[in-house]
Amino acid sequence: MTGSTVAPFTADDYRARMERAARAAADAGLAGLLVAPGPDLVWLTGYAPTAITERLTLLVLAAGQDPVLVVPTLEAPDAAKAPGAPALTLRDWTDGKDPYTATAALLDAAGHLGVSDNAWAMHLLGLQKALPGSSYASLTEALPMLRAVKDAAELELLAAAGAAADATYEEIRRVPFAGRRESDVARDLDGLLRRFGHAQVDFTIVASGPNGANPHHEVGDRVIERGDMVVLDFGGLRNGYGSDTSRTVHVGEPTEEERRVHDIVREAQEAGFRAVRPGVACQEVDRAARAVIADAGYGEYFIHRTGHGIGVTTHEPPYMIEGEEQPLVPGMSFSVEPGIYLPGRFGVRIEDIVTVTEDGGRRLNDTTRELVIVD
Repeated sequence: MTGSTVAPFTADDYRARMERAARAAADAGLAGLLVAPGPDLVWLTGYAPTAITERLTLLVLAAGQDPVLVVPTLEAPDAAKAPGAPALTLRDWTDGKDPYTATAALLDAAGHLGVSDNAWAMHLLGLQKALPGSSYASLTEALPMLRAVKDAAELELLAAAGAAADATYEEIRRVPFAGRRESDVARDLDGLLRRFGHAQVDFTIVASGPNGANPHHEVGDRVIERGDMVVLDFGGLRNGYGSDTSRTVHVGEPTEEERRVHDIVREAQEAGFRAVRPGVACQEVDRAARAVIADAGYGEYFIHRTGHGIGVTTHEPPYMIEGEEQPLVPGMSFSVEPGIYLPGRFGVRIEDIVTVTEDGGRRLNDTTRELVIVD
């Protein structure tokens, strides 16, 4: 499998993202954004500290101001090497000094500020003490769609990650299942994802027989038997962007009921995909998939949302769920993954990553959705 040919993101790319984020914050009525180490900081600056410690690291963004990254002095050399560093000002602080006082000088003393969700409580409380007139909102609450619309380069990276997951599935369906533990097959999935370019593997669910009725089954030592339905759900990060796909296979010949349930899920997944187009509310994707399963009499056994966004993390906004009225926009990318889970018996899930195009949707996973028989 060939690697992605997308050029690395440049300082100009990160500058544009920071400007976009600052504008979005102002439009949302925020005086600025405070971004701690984590996915948002990586997306905005390309900087990921080698270790996240109790020392304050914080990106400060506000419309009309140059971006400032507050970092501990001992970490400043690494921060200066980040690809987005030329687009911002580094302000370092030394041990023994108060980082909150230094950061407070960059902020509106009475402002309502957005804070990345993974900011440490001690840091937020320190800022509140330095700025008693300030108030705060989480970025998920205030700017849930900040990273949701991907540009062309991001979509290429997502497509490459999806292709790597597809290559993994094509290999795993050829390995022995019967007589092996779930953990053995999960280990195979991990190795294959890494062979096809993943630097990080986030999950390798192998849920056999009755374990398949648990959507987030923790892989264990159950020995897979002939006659088992097996849900496979796996993904991670390749070149910084996520993959996530699910397929359900059967060890030996399935029963008529197992085939019927699989067919219903496949039809539901197709209905969810066909509902994707610009301007449609996220909840309509969920409704389309859910209706197929409900009409077939299995509605009570579809027990999770139909999908979640994906990008620099494998789970992020937007969410395909009842009540989410956010309209789809070209460039949004998310999973479509309906399932049926029959307690004590088996489960079926089929999942593709889909990106919104100008006139519909494009699947980033293309392996067969038919029920595959494995040994």
